[in-house]
Amino acid sequence: MTDSLAQNPLLSDQPLPLFDEIKPEHIVPAVEHLIAEGRAHLERLLAGNDKPTWDSLVAPLEAEDDRLERAFSPVSHLNAVVNSPELREAYNTSIALLTEYSTEVSQNRDLYNAYKALAESDEYSALSTAQKKVVDNALRDFVLGGVALDGEDKQRFADISRQKSELSTRFANNVLDATGAWYLHFDSADSLAGLPESAIAQARQAAEQKQDDQDNPLSGYVVTLDFPSYLAVMMYANDRTLREKMYRAFVTRASSDGKKADGSSAAEWDNTALIAETLKLRHEQAQLLGFASYAERSLATKMADSPEQVLGFLHELAEKSRPQALQDVAELKQFATEQGCDDLQAWDLAYYSEKLRKQKYDISQEELRPYFPAEKVISGMFDVVARLFDIDIVPVAAFASWHPDVRFYQIYRNGEQVASFYLDLFAREHKRGGAWMADCRVRRQTESGLQLPVAFLTCNFTPPVGDTPSLLTHDEVTTLFHEFGHGLHHMLTAIDVAAVSGINGVAWDAVELPSQFLENWCWQKEVIGKMSGHFETGEPLPEALLDKMLAAKNFQSGMQMMRQLEFSLFDFRLHAEYNPLNPVPAAVLLDDVRREVAVVPQPAFNRFENGFSHIFAGGYAAGYYSYKWAEVLSADAFSAFEEEGIFNNQTGHRFMQSILEQGGSAEPMQLFIRFRGREPSIEPLLKHSGLIAEAS
Repeated sequence: MTDSLAQNPLLSDQPLPLFDEIKPEHIVPAVEHLIAEGRAHLERLLAGNDKPTWDSLVAPLEAEDDRLERAFSPVSHLNAVVNSPELREAYNTSIALLTEYSTEVSQNRDLYNAYKALAESDEYSALSTAQKKVVDNALRDFVLGGVALDGEDKQRFADISRQKSELSTRFANNVLDATGAWYLHFDSADSLAGLPESAIAQARQAAEQKQDDQDNPLSGYVVTLDFPSYLAVMMYANDRTLREKMYRAFVTRASSDGKKADGSSAAEWDNTALIAETLKLRHEQAQLLGFASYAERSLATKMADSPEQVLGFLHELAEKSRPQALQDVAELKQFATEQGCDDLQAWDLAYYSEKLRKQKYDISQEELRPYFPAEKVISGMFDVVARLFDIDIVPVAAFASWHPDVRFYQIYRNGEQVASFYLDLFAREHKRGGAWMADCRVRRQTESGLQLPVAFLTCNFTPPVGDTPSLLTHDEVTTLFHEFGHGLHHMLTAIDVAAVSGINGVAWDAVELPSQFLENWCWQKEVIGKMSGHFETGEPLPEALLDKMLAAKNFQSGMQMMRQLEFSLFDFRLHAEYNPLNPVPAAVLLDDVRREVAVVPQPAFNRFENGFSHIFAGGYAAGYYSYKWAEVLSADAFSAFEEEGIFNNQTGHRFMQSILEQGGSAEPMQLFIRFRGREPSIEPLLKHSGLIAEAS
């Protein structure tokens, strides 16, 4: 190893990434070095290995893969949270190298045959359940990776994998750049009439962080397409023209109609062609493997058995939800008319919905915000999981970080550390929107001991402004619990084999079970009392306000359900019905889906699909239905706590031992039945959503 590589922080053997040392110039050399070592290691491993065993084949491969993962996971994370041109270039170059290497390994027939020999040997029966699952999954994934292809088909499969990776990265970058390129600047807060003081203060702070043509901070106020800023305008701005302008900018991001802050075209970030090419390549690759469609290919690693089952599930939910959704819409239109708006448009929905919520329940999200300071919510959330799973969460003061806002915590059980995680809560420039959990380190048994899992937990909440701390809406509280549920799935695993440890190896349509499950505690009176307190007085959320919040829990739940089903059906049909001889443009198919299930018409200029990163730059292609599929599981799982006590220790331990600790070591239906004693029912989801009456 050269001196420069020896000093490369990405090649350090430290338990945590050296974020204060990592620079863009470190990335490509580290990735190239690790790939070269991986190739050489694999060649040595296969030479003369006539009777492969777990210890002679799988364990050493896992160790080598983990070295690469440990180096690249912080790079991938930095690209999402502190994006820069230099970092992006190094990331893009590395992704191309990694995609090529991954495809090469997945198509290595000697390696496939070695796994096959292990699966057919006497040793296989002596392997643990988790180890058998690793071998079985590997054989499946070799086939899905094109190992059985020959000649031109094999090369074409590899070329498609590379192109798909490039398109995914470009899609995400276009959304990020288009979001950051647009903002509105106002000299006076009068232009933002209706917005709460917290949002106006944030707009003032956003202006100070922008620069004019002479690189001086702007005076006045700035609103952006970052979600906290955008949502505040859509919910509260009295100026309908401003709402329409914000809405148009948001739903045309990364399209030919997109604009920059100065009003010029942002068509350079148009994702339309990328969507068409991505769909074409996915379909072609699925057909190379013998699948009729990419939707069918997607289900090869999921709980659902067939496209027909998924579509039937979505249509059943739509049928059961539609009556309530239509009632929600009729009520909103009548209310808007009474308020003087008789032509309700898409940019009016959030505004009048919030006013209607206020009228019906005498409560608004903004009214709740002062009672949910981020610090109090975090403390309350930690208390919930401590009581459920007998764990302690301890903050760590000194650690290498990528931004001053980031916190770091360690998780202990019975006095012994079992995991740790980074928490990055606030929106900022050059940070990808949304909220997510990603793994930094995976739990695995190494030659030197147990490697503990480490997670990245990322959100985009409104940051502190001056002396005012970050204050969360209850919707944001729910988001935080959701991502922490994912984190617990990764961190509380008891599996020591990397490929099925934590969230690894979990069927994609079951991976949302722990996250949506934990959301339920956000609605429990006992929990809300502990995680709320006025940021100035410490006064707990008043009982009257709490009762109103709970009464409003399922406000417009029918509309919300149909909107998610719209996204799910669009995604799944897009991949299930693709015809390479006559491809239907995504926008046309989305319009068709909307005619089928949408209860609120969308304007013709809406280009939602161009920013749908979940399916074009994430892992949800032909899998967005997973949110609803897993919500059935999570609602039914929580119903066990409703029956036995929301903090019943035995129930909590049973969930942890049956679901969280098992990772991907067994099929999710087996694990669910192990916890619940039966297969899941759709009824608890409909009940919790207020779409059917409480079960008798």
